[in-house]
Amino acid sequence: MSAKHRARATAKGGKTVVKAIINHPMETGLRKDKKTGKKIPANYIQELIVKHNDKEVLVANWGPAISKNPLIHFTFKGGSPGDKIVMSWNDSTGKKDSLTTIVK
Repeated sequence: MSAKHRARATAKGGKTVVKAIINHPMETGLRKDKKTGKKIPANYIQELIVKHNDKEVLVANWGPAISKNPLIHFTFKGGSPGDKIVMSWNDSTGKKDSLTTIVK
């Protein structure tokens, strides 16, 4: 989708902190286009799954109330420098995307 997705993961003291920005419009389906007056179709992330070395560490079910280009920040136990974090999501239009980062 876009190269503007960004993520960072840092391990310290037996925990890993993950921060990511997902470039997504997150349209509710309620706003109107200012030029045409027609409703902008809903387009928001419905499910986000985060895996650490192929093991799920977070599953989030989102809806239209999440802001445009959402920032996610969370911590989980475990993780070491060099480990792989994969975030994948699907949206209300059926599109899927993902983002991978390496723990530092």
